[in-house]
Amino acid sequence: MFEESWIMGLAGGLLIGSGAAVLLLMNGRIAGVSGILGGLIDEPSGSRTMERLAFMAGLAGVPFLYAILAGTPAINVTGSLPVLLTGGLLVGLGARTASGCTSGHGVCGLSRFSPRSIVSMAVAVSVGVAVVALSRNLLAWG
Repeated sequence: MFEESWIMGLAGGLLIGSGAAVLLLMNGRIAGVSGILGGLIDEPSGSRTMERLAFMAGLAGVPFLYAILAGTPAINVTGSLPVLLTGGLLVGLGARTASGCTSGHGVCGLSRFSPRSIVSMAVAVSVGVAVVALSRNLLAWG
């Protein structure tokens, strides 16, 4: 039903940006996924629990809706399970250490010219480039 092309990337970017803008304009909150999920874990019965649950349900539910409408895309995972798990844990640790993830700092923070977000994303991208270079060239993982 949907064509695999740059149009899907554009539509996805517009939806992410629109969703972040709506949350900021309507609630005054940043659409940072790690902060919203962390809030559910830190304050499971807080005043914003339903808002956080709705956000996470939408985040998890939309891929299923897409799969129903457009089919499941072909996915080819080439990394080993230990490498994938280690990478996921390091991303989570980095998001907690940086007080936010790429959705909070990269989408919302950079668009507001937040100095903390600019530094956070510069560090995240630099470390990502270094890890890929090391893993591909020195460790032959890719």
